[in-house]
Amino acid sequence: MKITDLKVLHTQGGHANWIFVQLFTDQGIIGVGESTIERHQLPVIKTLESFKDFLVGKNPFEIEAIWNALYKQTFWEGQLVVLTALSGVEQALWDIKGKALGVPVYELLGGKLRDEIRAYANAWAFEGVITEPSVKDTADLIARKAVDTVAAGFTALKWDPFREGGQVIPKAEEKYAIETVKAVREAVGPDVDLLIECHGRFNMWSAIRMAHKLEPFDPFFYEEPIPPDNIDALAEVQRSINIPVATGERLYTRWHFRPLFEKQAARIIQPDVCHAGGILELKKIAAMAESYYVSIQPHNSNGPLCVLASLQVDACVPNVIIQELFYPYLEHYNEILTQPIEYADGFLKMPKGPGLGADLDEEAIRKRPPVDLPHEAGWMGKYWF
Repeated sequence: MKITDLKVLHTQGGHANWIFVQLFTDQGIIGVGESTIERHQLPVIKTLESFKDFLVGKNPFEIEAIWNALYKQTFWEGQLVVLTALSGVEQALWDIKGKALGVPVYELLGGKLRDEIRAYANAWAFEGVITEPSVKDTADLIARKAVDTVAAGFTALKWDPFREGGQVIPKAEEKYAIETVKAVREAVGPDVDLLIECHGRFNMWSAIRMAHKLEPFDPFFYEEPIPPDNIDALAEVQRSINIPVATGERLYTRWHFRPLFEKQAARIIQPDVCHAGGILELKKIAAMAESYYVSIQPHNSNGPLCVLASLQVDACVPNVIIQELFYPYLEHYNEILTQPIEYADGFLKMPKGPGLGADLDEEAIRKRPPVDLPHEAGWMGKYWF
């Protein structure tokens, strides 16, 4: 089998447009993958297109050889744009191989350990607030939305209760964040896990101080309390608080994660299958994490193929604990897939079809051309995901 062509599909998504890649073969099998990125989308599309000459004529079964050739030819270490493009191509290669052999990708990675994975909801808290500026994100409003999300079966909720950036949180914003987390905890009760997102806002002092104030509400994890570019500082935060630190959406490949494990800087890692290098790279990162007794929770703020690719990893990794889902996007996800993502009662089902488990509905994609969004212009406002 040989690769004959590469095609990029660009479509309107949720808080960002979605980028998909198709790899065509001489046996009629088409592999699909996702290279969605918030901002910098045109460079990713150009990078995908630049891969075409190299890929045409290659055997799509030789995934490691293709991955290493494309990764190492970049020369400059740590290129997010290149890795995002490469991640989509890698997913598409696995999709081809699974389809050709008639099995889900996880069967090629050791076989599944589970039929479903617990999901946590994201994007529920500020749904409507971004598009309707008149809506005020009060603690009571977010608590009501939390109750609605729990009614949909979720037993874990993630959101960012901090409205402003800056290394030191202003007193008024600190008060708002505490009131909001308290209101949500009281609204949903003690059995629902609350996952607190920080988006790397704080310095060490603020991160530690804020964690101590949030500890009475029993958070499940404390995500990116400081930026991920100083692992020593992150390790000091983890040692100083009683909440598990989660991080990793802005770390890429096993080499970026290595110092995180060695310094025991986090209890939960969150590599993104669309940015970290693809499916096999996530499995390698997870295996490294397992040897340090660190759990994995794949980051998943992109489009529907990101969900399916993440589930392929979830199925066969022993130390995965939960899976992120942008629940308000689920209907849109399934609109452009030939087989739906199955969610029920707080759990995501593992795909059963060959490859990633579904193909793209190109007609549905064409109905939603990409749009200009504030995020695409480098928007760094308060509603981060």
